[in-house]
Amino acid sequence: MKVTNAEIVISAVSQKQYPDDRLPEIALAGRSNVGKSSFINKLISRKSLARTSSKPGKTQTINFYRINESFYFVDVPGYGYAKVSKTEREKWGKMMEEYFINRENLEAVLLITDIRHAPTNDDIMMYDFLKHYELPVIVVATKLDKIPKGKRAQYLKRTINTLQIEKGDVVLPFSSETGEGKEEAWRILSKYIG
Repeated sequence: MKVTNAEIVISAVSQKQYPDDRLPEIALAGRSNVGKSSFINKLISRKSLARTSSKPGKTQTINFYRINESFYFVDVPGYGYAKVSKTEREKWGKMMEEYFINRENLEAVLLITDIRHAPTNDDIMMYDFLKHYELPVIVVATKLDKIPKGKRAQYLKRTINTLQIEKGDVVLPFSSETGEGKEEAWRILSKYIG
């Protein structure tokens, strides 16, 4: 897909603030610092529409990025970051749950994981949560460029087995550095964004 227009529309903390133009939405979930913003930036060929940070726990709102006036990427707060207070984490949890459960134009969720490491308990919980609410999940295993080519299949298999990926769900190896997996990502997403 050729992206000609990309903008951040709102950083929302509650449902009242969500855009109401009924465009399809693709949410990105994942651990703090796993590369959600880098994934968005690579897909839309921009350096810094989605702000990346070396400091985990930076995204504390639900960020709506409108792409080509036709759909949204929705970046939700990263999970599993210890330096955030328990109350703050609970607040994010409620905010995310509200979004995932009630948002009618949410078409699919990209669960971003780091292929170098086995998915964490938080990743497993998130995958199970999304499956429980019958949301389409695409697992994006990022940082592919950090793995020797000969070991990729083995690392991918570990991700699939750890998350107990259901039949029909896609695991997409991806690199924000090299762009590997970018075209495949658009091919998969086109099913959900019309």
